[in-house]
Amino acid sequence: MSRITRFLKIVSVVSRYRLDEFIDGERLPLRYRALLALGPWRLFGASQRSRGERLRLALEDLGPVFIKFGQMLSTRRDLLPEDIADELARLQDDVPPFSTEQAQRIIETSLKAPISELFAEFDPIPLASASVAQVHTATLHSGEAVVVKVIRPGIEPTIRQDIALMFVLARLLRRFSSDGRRLRPVEVVSDYEITILDELDLQREAANASQLRRNFEGSPLCYVPEVHWDYTRRDVYVMERIHGVPVTDIAALEAAGTDLKLLAERGVEIFFTQVFRDSFFHADMHPGNIFVDISNPRDPTYIAVDCAIIGSLSDFDQYYLARNLLAIFRRDYRECAELHVECGWVPPGTRVQDFESAMRAVCEPVFEKPLAEISFGQLLIYLFQTARRFNMEVQPSLVLLQKTLLNIEGLGRQLYPELDLWTTAQPYLERWIQERYSPQAMLDRLRKQAPGWLEQLPQLPEAVFESLQQTRELDNQARYQRQRLDALQRQIQQEDGRRKRGVVALLLFGGAAATAVPEGLGQLSQWPLLSWALVGMGLLLLWPRPRV
Repeated sequence: MSRITRFLKIVSVVSRYRLDEFIDGERLPLRYRALLALGPWRLFGASQRSRGERLRLALEDLGPVFIKFGQMLSTRRDLLPEDIADELARLQDDVPPFSTEQAQRIIETSLKAPISELFAEFDPIPLASASVAQVHTATLHSGEAVVVKVIRPGIEPTIRQDIALMFVLARLLRRFSSDGRRLRPVEVVSDYEITILDELDLQREAANASQLRRNFEGSPLCYVPEVHWDYTRRDVYVMERIHGVPVTDIAALEAAGTDLKLLAERGVEIFFTQVFRDSFFHADMHPGNIFVDISNPRDPTYIAVDCAIIGSLSDFDQYYLARNLLAIFRRDYRECAELHVECGWVPPGTRVQDFESAMRAVCEPVFEKPLAEISFGQLLIYLFQTARRFNMEVQPSLVLLQKTLLNIEGLGRQLYPELDLWTTAQPYLERWIQERYSPQAMLDRLRKQAPGWLEQLPQLPEAVFESLQQTRELDNQARYQRQRLDALQRQIQQEDGRRKRGVVALLLFGGAAATAVPEGLGQLSQWPLLSWALVGMGLLLLWPRPRV
């Protein structure tokens, strides 16, 4: 499909769902306002559907790339009105599968072998199909049951074409919508472009899965399927096949006697373990990517798949995030405001008192509810929205973290409505900070840094010598500049003195000449008085001034 055809398709969908109502006509130049008034959308009457529903249906009609964009956009609750975010969260990535022949051709091209040599069995009917890839079940010749994930053919050109059109629409929205600047549409599309293009590299996803599996090796909290690297390339990813109950199938979990309270609490613990212990967290933990191993229903374990999107925090952000969250738990808004300034999340000139007052106004009404009813993720969104009024730039890593927390909290409350995330989270954060700065932890960090320091130790004397040399050179340059300034100042004083002497000489000469004029020249007889005045002025100029 050409770009023009695709653009006409978008115009058709925009018209049908009256998305023109999202544009503020008053902000448009006259010619664009006329185009808006006479556009094809005027052929359709006003819709009875809400604006959020119309936007969701439009994205579904535009296809997989736009659906995935809407899903990502639904997590940016710090930018979107609540009604639109809720509606976009309902988007379903349900895409018809591509043919088995195409899937087999991609597998054989990537792995350079026929299907019969690669697998003892290969199911031609897809197990699932999504916008970027689809999966088939298979069995290796060694007898291991696996899942084969295959990239959708021709998807990358389609994605790049749709993203180019998204950028055009984002720029128009930024320019002509009343909320354009606040929503930052161009930056949102840029984030989406990075995310979805990363998802096209299945080898990257497999590497993420391997790391996550290693982080939870032997843990009862979470299990990640094993990667079969001999069968994994950029377009093909082969992993261990798992058997679990979808986390949203509450009826099946209850029928098996699963401890849902423990399962919900473990979800919270998994989140904080990934964020603070490992600084490597699965950032796409929506229900479709999570299953539950109920082989022992009183000790259930999560199973995580689809590790294409991973978030990470620096040590710096980890520390300040933990302290900020604890300050919120204690309702210490002053400390929270100071931490935002201290860590650079808001500009250094921000008035702490103003920021503290804004945070108190947001948080206090929320804390009036019972803790079990407070959405921790939603509170984090409110805080980001408040901080944005003080010119806070929300880092992509914090946005991914907010999205993941919302998913985990929503999932936990679905499993166990009385889940008190606060009671679970606060002791974990307090323990993490205490352990991070314990003598043993400090010793471990010193031990970790020691090889690098020892490697640089032989160069330390030379570095010190170079630093001293540079200091001497800077001192010499400063001394030379001072000498130049002193010389220039003396030159200015000399020039000033010469000018003064010239003026004095002129005045004295004028006074002497005036004294010598004969009195018989009538009105000029007043010249002697003038001459003494000139002489007096000359003497005043010669009088030494006190030094300042």
